[in-house]
Amino acid sequence: METNEFKNKFLPHHVMMYRTAYAFLRNSQEAEDILQEAFLKLWLKREELDAIDNTEAYCITLVRHLCLDLIRNRKKHLHEGIQECHAIEHSANLQKELEQHTEAETVRTLINQLPDTQRKVIWLRDVNECSFEEISRATGLNPINIRATLSKARKKIREQFNRRIKEI
Repeated sequence: METNEFKNKFLPHHVMMYRTAYAFLRNSQEAEDILQEAFLKLWLKREELDAIDNTEAYCITLVRHLCLDLIRNRKKHLHEGIQECHAIEHSANLQKELEQHTEAETVRTLINQLPDTQRKVIWLRDVNECSFEEISRATGLNPINIRATLSKARKKIREQFNRRIKEI
């Protein structure tokens, strides 16, 4: 794949890739770093990418995996840091941050367990903050179906999340 073909195929997805990274990380610098890493990986695999039908989905999935890897590493380091902090002193702020991080991970897990259409719609609307028009173009659903699907997905996540909280 030539440079111009690569640019034409993958650069238009830059905004959506950034939005996805930022939704996961809530840090613009880390989101930009993930984007650089994603484009580097895409460039290095450019010869294998001709067979991909949906480049946007591929790019978003790549960014999602890179973010999850970063979060896992962060979580590992956070866990090690918590163990050290417990030996020295208990920190209320650190505990609250860990709980929020755990809740966010739980919500992401619940989203990923949804049926494909619900997962795609909730991901596009609530995580990537896409408009109903953008979601309609990406999924082929009309706005009424998008709203209904979104409502069902949110309700299911809320119910499962509350169940998990009660179990703890």
